[in-house]
Amino acid sequence: MTNDTRTPAAPLPIAPGAWALDPFHSSVNFTIRHLGIAKVRGRFTGFDTELHVGRTAEEVRVTSTIDLASIDTGNADRDAHVRASDLLDVAKRPTMSFRSTRVSGAGEDWTMEGELTIGDVTRPVTLAVEFGGLVDVPMEGGGRHAGFEATGEIRRSEYGLDFAPGLLGEVVKIQLDMQFVEPAGA
Repeated sequence: MTNDTRTPAAPLPIAPGAWALDPFHSSVNFTIRHLGIAKVRGRFTGFDTELHVGRTAEEVRVTSTIDLASIDTGNADRDAHVRASDLLDVAKRPTMSFRSTRVSGAGEDWTMEGELTIGDVTRPVTLAVEFGGLVDVPMEGGGRHAGFEATGEIRRSEYGLDFAPGLLGEVVKIQLDMQFVEPAGA
């Protein structure tokens, strides 16, 4: 007889299967301090995210790839400079990728642990995930949609992005707003 001290897995709020990203209602956003006194906000317009839901949280898998050249801070000159070799160097580091390793939580509040890779550096990252809910979209073929907001932060220097210290903040805050469409027949 074994003594299993694990608590039962919390029920997942969405059905198992491969959920499709709704890119028109999803965004990848960030904030970084400039000169230590103000925040610059931006987003990446090119990204793809896959959500595979199993029967338990242990079976949930999320992967995402972000096109670093798709950076948009609202200033074309600044964006071009950030893409250049002295900053992000998108010629050498064209993408950033995320792979979940663990999901836990219940109700509206979840935590997703994973690995973020920028260039040739992979580091652990933890995101706080808020489940926004489910809704049936009445339009033909609209299906059922689920919404999530994930927030977290990374330290630039841990990824070898230690350019412009003092000019740019060390911490980059991440905010992801994701909407997915339920698999057919779920």
